Amino acid sequence: MHKPLILFAVLSLIALGAPACTEAEARAPELEDAPTDPRFTADGRLIRPDDYREWIYVTSGLGMSYGPETPPGDPPFDNVFVHPDAYGVFKETGTWPDRTIFALELRGSAGEGSINEAGAYQTGLITLEASVKDEARFPEGWAYFGFGTPEGTLAEAAAPLPKEACFNCHAQNAAVDNTFVQFYPTLLEIAERHGTLRPDYPE
Repeated sequence: MHKPLILFAVLSLIALGAPACTEAEARAPELEDAPTDPRFTADGRLIRPDDYREWIYVTSGLGMSYGPETPPGDPPFDNVFVHPDAYGVFKETGTWPDRTIFALELRGSAGEGSINEAGAYQTGLITLEASVKDEARFPEGWAYFGFGTPEGTLAEAAAPLPKEACFNCHAQNAAVDNTFVQFYPTLLEIAERHGTLRPDYPE
């Protein structure tokens, strides 16, 4: 047998014995390099998640305040969203995985407009806040961020807020792992089913 034929036969056997590269394997490097939420700048500021309205909607509140004073003016709405990956884990376990990110947007409210004659509806965006669980990055596990600026715009990235601004209240009063699940009716049912509610949380 000529050498070219022997070489062809050997290469054919190798090809038959080697497993085919799947489409997922071929795309693996691209998937590994894809950005994930949450994302941070080099100096540790959280990059504003502009796609948060495509995440899982959690709940809305109207004029909620955790202090004794009521803010003046029409009560704003707050809408809460959580990243789909974290939501999927919470559904299965009743707990939040590391790298969980929540977004909370504050919107104005109005009672008069178009054909509305009663109640209130949401209007323009006032500000955006976020909370992140990242145990490697934050000693307490969670950190909180505000993207609002004095000029009334949103910053592209935000540094963690001081602990007394948000963390302490969440740590003391949250029903599940620093999150106010007691105000999120669909998530409250999941936590109750899994038995992950903090026994002493304030109802």
